Amino acid sequence: MSVIAQVSDVHIDTGADDGGRSVARTRAVMDYLNDLPYDLDAVIVTGDIADHATPSEYEAARGLLTSRHPLLTCPGNHDERAAFREHLLGEAPSTAPVNHSRTTDRFVLALCDTSVPGEDHGRLADETLAWLSALLADTPPTRPVLIAFHHPPVPLHTPYVDGIRQFDEDRLADLTARHPNITAFLAGHAHTPAATTFAGRPLLVAPGVVSTLRLPWEPQSSPSHHVHNDLPPAVAFHVMDTSGRLTTHFRPVPVPATER
Repeated sequence: MSVIAQVSDVHIDTGADDGGRSVARTRAVMDYLNDLPYDLDAVIVTGDIADHATPSEYEAARGLLTSRHPLLTCPGNHDERAAFREHLLGEAPSTAPVNHSRTTDRFVLALCDTSVPGEDHGRLADETLAWLSALLADTPPTRPVLIAFHHPPVPLHTPYVDGIRQFDEDRLADLTARHPNITAFLAGHAHTPAATTFAGRPLLVAPGVVSTLRLPWEPQSSPSHHVHNDLPPAVAFHVMDTSGRLTTHFRPVPVPATER
């Protein structure tokens, strides 16, 4: 059995208006994962790591997103690639897509950059599609592959998010059709746990850490009030058994009352 924890949308904000809230919620989630009695196969953080893409936000995130479990990250629409690389990853700054993978004898995990510089919507760049295609070609056809990114490639029936989802998704669907061992897609961005399908495979959307999306049929105090700030942060656990069957659990994480 393999267990992968997914964290998304921490939106670290070091400005005075945040009051340390994003840091406290992220710390609570990471403490929870690090205190687990079980060794996870990976922890993935699927984008929107910084809220304004400033060096101080990435430096704070770098201290917070430490784990005894293998940890991989990818950018979201609030992130900026050069600052992400330099201040979070400790690499030379570059505007090239930030793609990461983890290969084990039980699964392959690919984190793809769907960010579009200067935009809120997502798209897989040609460079990322080529990288993913090469990774899939090098993977034994019997080994399950999980593909993760920030932007969901289908509508979730939440208008605010659907307008800035991942577009040009047909190219990813075409690649998926050639690789039956792609088990599922994992996304963030929506700040709500959700499950649907894409290209005939499960698409599992992780909840947000910093906030939770108000669904269209829930009461809103104003048309622009899109999120709950009082609900706890949450994570997703993706569990893969030896047959490659995937089960996902969504788990809220308590935050000390003095730090909410």
